[in-house]
Amino acid sequence: MHALSRWLLFTALLLTVCANGATPPPAPTGYVLPESEVWDLKSATGEPYKILVSRPKGKPPEKGYPVLYVLDGNTIFASFAEQRRLQQLADKDINNTLIVAVGYPTEEPYDYARRMNDFTPAWQDPMPASEKPFEKWKVGGNDRFASFLLEVLRPEVAKRYPVNPDRQSLFGHSLGGLFALHLFYQHPDAFLAIIAASPSIYWNNSSILQEERDFTARLAQAPFRTARLLLVVGDREETKYEMWDAEALAKRLQPLSAYGVRSQFEEFVWEEHLGVPTRAITGALRFAFSWP
Repeated sequence: MHALSRWLLFTALLLTVCANGATPPPAPTGYVLPESEVWDLKSATGEPYKILVSRPKGKPPEKGYPVLYVLDGNTIFASFAEQRRLQQLADKDINNTLIVAVGYPTEEPYDYARRMNDFTPAWQDPMPASEKPFEKWKVGGNDRFASFLLEVLRPEVAKRYPVNPDRQSLFGHSLGGLFALHLFYQHPDAFLAIIAASPSIYWNNSSILQEERDFTARLAQAPFRTARLLLVVGDREETKYEMWDAEALAKRLQPLSAYGVRSQFEEFVWEEHLGVPTRAITGALRFAFSWP
């Protein structure tokens, strides 16, 4: 039967059904992610954020929920939330936790301008030639964003949910992974665990390396408590720098185990840059929530 003829037949049948008093099917509705909620929060300087939370049903742990903070919440929250929920069938310790994702008030996967400012340091002087395509973008807000995360968001989460202050972790990817390393070096005791996925260590002429050297020097002078660190990359990153730099950092971290720094490195075979966060979810949950 010709396509036009089929359409005319379907239309005639639909009109006949409606004429006989039958109710047409309801319009489809949007899917609501189970065990999740969304609320808005502003930074101390007025920037709005969308906070997405995945929480389990039932009674919280005696000491409160362990929490994993996830950056780029608009794009990766649902995947983390569903994997946490699925673990009720296999691992109650991973299931009975909170996922708190930090996003922006947009329906797009990324707010590129805001995330670049939130996750990056100020440009070096002179500005690196490799970053010239971004010279009109606002950067340098990583310390301001760190203050929002530690001094505004975490207290607000603690007001809303029973949380365990000693079991809090952070996940960041790409520039978010660069920011995660910034937190690791500048606030090493703020989190139990940090997961840096495909961190953009090369950014800004690798200025993050100076933070690493300062961190190492402080550690050598007087060891202090640090978060445990998981580095993950794909072997098909959009730039090999992400893979090479993470591999080199993993090697530099190994001698620091003598000062109490615990780190792991994992490379995903046949994985490109944007696929790394999804591949990393299960391992990130275990790294954040398994004890020790």
